[in-house]
Amino acid sequence: MSEENEKPRSPLSRRRRANAPAGTKKRRDVWVTAEEEAALVARAARQKVTVPNLLLTAALSEGSETPTERRAAMAELMAIHTLLARVSNNVNQIARHANAGDEFPQDAKAALAYVREVAVRIDRTIEGLM
Repeated sequence: MSEENEKPRSPLSRRRRANAPAGTKKRRDVWVTAEEEAALVARAARQKVTVPNLLLTAALSEGSETPTERRAAMAELMAIHTLLARVSNNVNQIARHANAGDEFPQDAKAALAYVREVAVRIDRTIEGLM
């Protein structure tokens, strides 16, 4: 496959860490039991990362979540935001339809305001995670 045809990958979908500009200088070997290896491989597969990436991010993470879990949470929030945008579009269409006739449902305006409020909360959460 030529480089011209390759699509740039999203940083949310990386399996491996980005290459360090100066390269890696140290290597660490970790001995694990067969059960530990199976658990590591399974967890890495669930998070769609390599086992070394999983070990390194888990060891160097400040809190209880790893960067991979953080990216997954951000991706989920972005998906929810997209869904919310679609729902708000539907609410807007209902309001237009109601405005075209004699009846306008009172709860349509409140529903749209709530959708906007939730969208702002999601945006703030995504910004806080980044």
